[in-house]
Amino acid sequence: MIIWLIGLSGAGKSTIANLLYNDLKLRHSNLVYLDGDNLRDVWGDQLGHTVDARNKNAHRISHLCQLMDQQEIHAIAAVLSIFPDWQRWNRENFRSYFEIFLDTPMDVLKARDSKGLYASAARGKTDNVVGVDIPFPRPANADLTISGDAVMEKPSVIAERILRVLPHPLKTLT
Repeated sequence: MIIWLIGLSGAGKSTIANLLYNDLKLRHSNLVYLDGDNLRDVWGDQLGHTVDARNKNAHRISHLCQLMDQQEIHAIAAVLSIFPDWQRWNRENFRSYFEIFLDTPMDVLKARDSKGLYASAARGKTDNVVGVDIPFPRPANADLTISGDAVMEKPSVIAERILRVLPHPLKTLT
């Protein structure tokens, strides 16, 4: 299964994905965690953050997940994921796909702004910021959307909520 966490920068994707990974890895040795930012570093070619560069990165991540899926390796991918076509491709090409959208309000993201991305964009010093000058299309077919008060809960509470609804084969079993 490929678990695909979608959300804007600061939504909590990496934190929640790590919590999911730490829980599920105890029962599934064939599980990997993939973070969109880390994969950019791994590939080392400094794609940039234009829409075209983001599309190339999306292609890479989806195809890497497909390779893992074909080898029965489960993956948790924490990615911005701004391309509905790639989300559709994932559904059509992975044996098992579970998409989670962390719908965090922009005012919360700007208040968190751990990377200083939104503040830098507001000052005109950074461009190609999704949610600011690159549109963020809301995922139309997420299997689980966490929004409203639920998205403001502690990451551990959100991770537990996700674990309760994951389909087989990764569903938490005690």
